[in-house]
Amino acid sequence: MPVVSVVMPVFNGEKYVAEAVESILTQTFTDFEFIIVDDGSRDQSAEIIRDYERQDDRICFLQLEENGGHAAARNRGIAAARGDYIATMDCDDISLPKRLEKQAAFMDRCPRIGLLGAQARYVDKDKKLLTVTDLPRRHALISIRLFFSAYLVHSATMIRRSLLDVVGGYDENYYNAPDLELYTRLLSVAKARFANLPEILSVYRVHEQSIRHNLDSAGRLRQVMPLRRMLEQLGIKTPAATLKRFSDTRPYNVRSWTERRLAKRDYRRIAAAFIANDWVDAEDEQLLIDYIDRKCGHLSPRLWQMFCHWRRHRFGPRKRT
Repeated sequence: MPVVSVVMPVFNGEKYVAEAVESILTQTFTDFEFIIVDDGSRDQSAEIIRDYERQDDRICFLQLEENGGHAAARNRGIAAARGDYIATMDCDDISLPKRLEKQAAFMDRCPRIGLLGAQARYVDKDKKLLTVTDLPRRHALISIRLFFSAYLVHSATMIRRSLLDVVGGYDENYYNAPDLELYTRLLSVAKARFANLPEILSVYRVHEQSIRHNLDSAGRLRQVMPLRRMLEQLGIKTPAATLKRFSDTRPYNVRSWTERRLAKRDYRRIAAAFIANDWVDAEDEQLLIDYIDRKCGHLSPRLWQMFCHWRRHRFGPRKRT
C-alpha cells in the first residue's frame, strides 16, 4: 500500500495540467499513488492525462461523464485512495519537489496533527510572482484565522485519511468553499489539529478560471455559512450583523469604533468557546487573545494605528493585569 495518495480533480485544465502532473511525478518522495479525476472536461485534458498514465503506473485515472464540481471529484478520488495520507492537488498548481517528502515526514513525527499545510508562492497565469504566503504555523492561530483569511493553501495540504473517514469527506453542496467547509468539520467534529510548515512547497496559480478569482459578493457571503454552522455548535448566536463583521474583517479595512469593539468581543467569545470545547489547547489562550487584539487593531483609523505603534515602541507592550 502506498503511504500517500495524491488526489487531483481536473476540469478543462489542458493549459496547465501537464505541468501539475510533472510536479508530482518528479517528487523526491516516491511511495505514493496519483489519483487524477477528470470531472467531465470538454477539452483535451483526458488525452493528456492518459498519456501520462501509460508512462507511470503510479497514476490511477478516473473519468467522470458529467461535471459534478471539485468537491464531488475529490470525494471520488478519496474513495479510490489507499494511502494513510491524502495530499490535495489542483490541476493548475505546482508542487515543489520536496513537498511530499517533508509533509509525510512531519505527519509521521507528529501523530496529533491531522491536517498539514505549507507556504506557497502565488503567481499569475504566466508564473510571474504576485506574493509569498506567511501562514501561521500553530493550530490555534490557523483555527481562529478561519474567520479572517489566509489560513491554509488547500492545494498544498496533506490530511490523514482516518479523519476524512470520520467527517465523511467534502460536502458537495458547498461549491464556493468546499475546503473551508471541510476544515470547519475537521475542527468541530474530529477535533483535528492543524499545522503549516514554514517552507514554500507549492506554487498557487491565480488566473481567470480560478474559483476564488471568480467569486462574486454572494459567493463570498456563502463562504461564511460553514462558519455560522460551526458557531451554532458552540452555542454562539450569529445574527446577520455578526456574519457581516466576519466577512468585513480584512487587513486595514477601517471600521467604526463601535464595529471594532463588537468585532473584538465576537472573536474573544469564539476563542473562549474553542478552548472550552477542546478545539484549541488551553495553553494557547493568550496567543489567541494577542492575535485578536492585533487583528482588530488593524480595523482602527490610521491615526490611532500610528499612535499605538508609537506607544509600543516608546513604552513597550502593555502589561495585562
